[in-house]
Amino acid sequence: MTLPRVSIQTEDFDLSIEIATLRRENKGVGAVCSFVGTVRDRNEGDKVSSMELEHYPGMTEKSIEAMVDEAFRRFDIFGARVIHRVGLLQPLDQIVLVAVTSAHRGQSFQACEFLMDYLKTQAPFWKKEQTSHGARWVDARVSDDAALARWGITAANA
Repeated sequence: MTLPRVSIQTEDFDLSIEIATLRRENKGVGAVCSFVGTVRDRNEGDKVSSMELEHYPGMTEKSIEAMVDEAFRRFDIFGARVIHRVGLLQPLDQIVLVAVTSAHRGQSFQACEFLMDYLKTQAPFWKKEQTSHGARWVDARVSDDAALARWGITAANA
């Protein structure tokens, strides 16, 4: 079974199934690098009770697909899988998976980090946290913009 490279979904994902499926796509895989982001129970010093993620269907997938294409151009990788959840999430819920396969670890690590840096700043998602002080929208951090800049990409929100 071949999975799509990009999935935007409300349901949770199983890391072991995603990695096993990605690995099966190429017998030359010698390295798998993955990142799983989760909802924190605190942000900017405030307790977070939930986070709601919204996106623009079609535009979000197209934007992430373009960055996966760019990862394939920049790095010697075999496969990539990006899952991003939307909807209402609770602390400890998984939000995002970025997984990359290659022959050697260096390319997988770099491509995974490249994709995550892009997702944090450029993917069209809107995040709203529920805190003890009420609801608030979450902006990209300056440090996230700096992480993206090291790849030669200027953040659109900078």
